[in-house]
Formats: sequence, C-alpha cells, structure tokens
Amino acid sequence: MARRHGRGRAGRAVLAYGAAFAVLTGAALAGAAPAGAAQRAVEIAPGVGYEEFDVPASRGVAHAHLLRVDLRDPRVRLGLLYPGAVAARAPLSGLADARGAVAGVNGDFFHLTETQHPGVEATGASVGPAVAHGRALKAAVPDGQRFGPALPPGTSTEDVVGVGADRRARLDGLALDGSVTSAGERLPLGGHNQYALPVDSVGAFTADWGSASRVRATCGTDTSRAAPCSTDTHEVTVRGGRVVAASGTPGGGPIARGTTVLVGREAGAQWLRKLSVGERVRVRHRLVAAASRIPYRFALGGFPVLRGGRPLPGLDDRTSAVRTAVGVADGGRRVLLLALDGAPGYRTGLTVAEVAAVLRDLGAADAVNLDGGGSTTLVVREAGAAGAAVRNHPSGGAERPVPNGIGVFTAP
Repeated sequence: MARRHGRGRAGRAVLAYGAAFAVLTGAALAGAAPAGAAQRAVEIAPGVGYEEFDVPASRGVAHAHLLRVDLRDPRVRLGLLYPGAVAARAPLSGLADARGAVAGVNGDFFHLTETQHPGVEATGASVGPAVAHGRALKAAVPDGQRFGPALPPGTSTEDVVGVGADRRARLDGLALDGSVTSAGERLPLGGHNQYALPVDSVGAFTADWGSASRVRATCGTDTSRAAPCSTDTHEVTVRGGRVVAASGTPGGGPIARGTTVLVGREAGAQWLRKLSVGERVRVRHRLVAAASRIPYRFALGGFPVLRGGRPLPGLDDRTSAVRTAVGVADGGRRVLLLALDGAPGYRTGLTVAEVAAVLRDLGAADAVNLDGGGSTTLVVREAGAAGAAVRNHPSGGAERPVPNGIGVFTAP
C-alpha cells in the first residue's frame, strides 16, 4: 500500500489558529477545508473529486481524506458495497473492485467479536438496516445490542444515510414492518437477517443472510449485549409457503433462494413450536422509512451527528479516534465521504463533535458517523489502474475486512 503523503511536510496546509481554537472550544471550524486549503485535490472521474488536508483538533492534528460526490451529474451514483451476504466481510478495496466502483469508504458498525458468549460465532453482520439496488437486505438490531460508541440522544440503530430513487441523498430511519401468519394467527416479525433479535420475538433469515450460524440471534437482550444466550429457542424452515423442517436450536449454513428460516426466542419460540411440518405459513417483511416517501435505492446504518446544519446535542466531545463519516449537502445533491488517517502520527483522530464541525464547515447540512478505528478506509481507483488503492493508512496497519461500505460509481 503506497504512502500518499508524508508527515511533517512543510507544504502541508494547516488551518489557522482561530479555526483550531474553534475546534478546541466546540465552536465552528471556519474554513475547515476549503478547496484552497486542500492538498492533492484531484478529479477521480467527472463529478467525483478527492483531496486530503490537516485538521488541528483537541488531541493534535488529524489528517483527513475526502471524496466529494456530485449527484447532479447523471453519470454518478452511490451504491452499497457488500460481499453478497449480510453475515460476511471483505476488504473494502476488494468490494470496490468486485463492483467496479471508482471510490468508496467503509460503512456501518458491525458484529466484529463475540467474547461475551464463548463458543458462539461472530457473524460479521452490520448493526443497522441495509438496502442494495432498492432491495432490503436486513433490519436493525436492538439499540442495546449494537457495537460502536454511545448513541447521541434521540438516535437509534434504525438511523441510516441513503440515496433515493430521486437520486438525492438524505438521512432517515428505516424500521422493520413484517409478520408471520399461520392458521389465522398473526405474529409481528421482530427481525430480518439480524445478528440479534429482540427478546420474545421471531426473526426471518433468508438467502441474503449467508451461511453464518444463527445462534447469536438468540443471545443478549434488548438492553444488554452481554446477557446470556436464551435457553428457550426454536427454528422453523418455510419453503413454498409451508413448513418443511423444525429444530429446537438455531442452525447455520446457506439458505436456499425462496426459503425462509424463522428463529424464535422465548415467547417467539413458543409460538413457532405450534407450527407443524406441512402447515401453511406466510412471512412478509419490508423496511418503512420514517421521513421520506421516496424509495431508497441504497442505504446503510450510521448515527446522525448533524441535522439542518446543527450538531446534535450530546455529541461526544472527549473521545478522539480515527473515524469515517458522511455529509449531505445542497439538498442531497452533493455527498461528502470523509475518512481520517490512521498512521501513527495522526491516530488520535477527532471526537464525534469535531467530526460534525468539520463536515458542517465543508458545507454539509446533515451527517452521520460510520464505523471507525481499524475499519476506517477510503479507496480510490485512478483512471487506467487495475484496482482500487487505499488512500488513508488504516490504524491496524492493513485493511480490516468489513461487511459493507459506500461505493461511488460512474458511467462513461
């Protein structure tokens, strides 16, 4: 992975003292990264620009990498990068190359480890909802089961950033609306391709889930990720609208297209036990937007840090880290994809409050924070290059496999 910048270079554009002081006091970052302050501002493709710049912050100078995406250009679009299954991970550069993206950043927080439940597989699945090509891949886990920093007040795991069929980016919430019906009895669905289900619920798993074990879905509670796994579980397989198999414990392995595996815990497990092989069952599920009536072509989870040009109250202004974030500007016509550098000289990063200030001063009206730390990655494929190259330095020294990301695509 080639280095794209050198630490301590005299020509580096550093913000004025007044702007740095504004960060330290939580005020606006006046001119946080205007075009004139950028280093190596280049056009990757029509409507897509890349630049890097320094940001003085509370714990030292952070180095930022930025993609500017102009959705007003009909040749440009954003889409979900993922490995073809919800419960799977791959390096972002590989995901970008597989889809032919010209650039991208990593996405949502995800189920990276499972230290609290020995013997239970870590699924690698993301926390929030995900939509690809207009199709819902998964819904959000309960708030208490998420990974990542504490959520700001008033936000939840259902929060997303996405692009609608109108080609405008926006922040929204996507909630699961689904049910299981059999013999005239209807039960609300509690999950769709999630690594954690609400207590007493039933979740639906489809081919989009992948082959990972479904046991983790019955561990923890709505308020505690570390709570024990449920001892009251049941699983039913539905194909062609009928029950074809049942088991007292969740299983694993690929799920065939046209097949739905229903996993229940506590009251949900008791409801599933009433279903017999051969019995008719109807399963329905969709994601419902909280704000927009425009269908989403692409969406992934992340927690809001900026709305209407104002940072959300209660943002963390103490913990600095390497971070990834997305800003939405000009009524959703422009998108800013920000990733910090994780090289040793910059690893202190920014606080969440500082990320919100940077994106606001870059012109964003709304913004979300995505997964950071060792996951933070920004890739670019230059014209004529065989593949995408990592432009920042991941803090772990190499790309961390991730479950999804935001891809930037251009047409000739």
